[in-house]
Amino acid sequence: MFSNNYVINKSQKAFLRKLYLAHLLDEEQHNLLSLQKLTQMPRRTLQDAIAAFVDIGIEVDFVQQGQRHNDGYYRISTWGPISSAWVNSHFEQIKQHIETIAEFERVN
Repeated sequence: MFSNNYVINKSQKAFLRKLYLAHLLDEEQHNLLSLQKLTQMPRRTLQDAIAAFVDIGIEVDFVQQGQRHNDGYYRISTWGPISSAWVNSHFEQIKQHIETIAEFERVN
């Protein structure tokens, strides 16, 4: 999955993005704004990826912390069939692939 010569298709990119974001949400309390700052991903991309966690069995909740609709943070309630330990141990590789893909898309 992580060889240097491996071409990542759209589905694989979406899967890696979900793993990447799920790990970030599991490690710290994040909302869309903090995720945007951290990942440099567009808001809509983040919203779509978080909404699609269910496609791979990850369940996420939004914990409301104020009066405004978006005051709060996302929390992983279950990783489902995904091994969070595996994601944690491969996080730097996943992050590198996400960054490489983003750089490639900026150039092209």
